[in-house]
Amino acid sequence: MGLKNLAAKVVDYNQRLESGKASKIKPRHVEKVLQKLSAKSDALETEIAATQSPDKKARLEGKLKVARTHIERAEWLLKELG
Repeated sequence: MGLKNLAAKVVDYNQRLESGKASKIKPRHVEKVLQKLSAKSDALETEIAATQSPDKKARLEGKLKVARTHIERAEWLLKELG
């Protein structure tokens, strides 16, 4: 999901929030998720460094890429909420 699509989702969320169909996202919730994602990212980097198998390394690098994308999105959302 690109940042344009993410921005559209935030606009949709704000509309649902105004109509009472959604609960408010609190910045501390996003910060909590960011902490978990950062810890997971660090663990994956450590595991990649210790792994010898090229197949497993490739799979872990894919997971790391996903984690970094989620971190980027969470940071963007945190800025939007602030």
